[in-house]
Amino acid sequence: MTEQIVIVTLLTFLVISVVGIIVLRNLLAAVILLGLYSLVAAGAFVVMDAVDVAFTEAAVGAGISTILLLGALSYTTHVQKPQKHNNYAALLFVTVTGALLIYGSLDLPGYGSATSPVQAHPEVGRRFIDESILETGVPNIVTSVLASYRGYDTLGETAVVFTAGIAVLSLLGRRRRLTRDEHSNSTDEEDLV
Repeated sequence: MTEQIVIVTLLTFLVISVVGIIVLRNLLAAVILLGLYSLVAAGAFVVMDAVDVAFTEAAVGAGISTILLLGALSYTTHVQKPQKHNNYAALLFVTVTGALLIYGSLDLPGYGSATSPVQAHPEVGRRFIDESILETGVPNIVTSVLASYRGYDTLGETAVVFTAGIAVLSLLGRRRRLTRDEHSNSTDEEDLV
């Protein structure tokens, strides 16, 4: 019962944070609130016994993302420009997508339910513990699950992270090229005068 109260409280903080991020026009405050959102989400994952996901959320969401956004914010103003058009179509799209995701998850078993497949079929977990070394040759069970049994999933996640890294590097390289080109253009103009 106490765990459910904590989870509901954390989820309430998440909703309040999202509303604050949307409403705020000060970008610095929005970035800080976004980091707080990730930290609260990490806390919710810890309460739900997903410590590995919580660690990733805290490191990437609250840590690295916040630092990158603050760095990007140092190159621009701290106040959002007023919008010239409304975003009702985007709001409608997000609302419909969220409703479809919630509808799609209604038939899932409740959190910690005794009727969930993991609880109803403990032989699956026992099989991984007993047979993973023989089937994969990897002595670490977690590594064998991530690299062998869920290899395609892990490959997909790695491809997403790799693509994001390449995109960031290409954007940084483009900025350097633009700065160098602007500098060479100003030098050429000075030579002409």
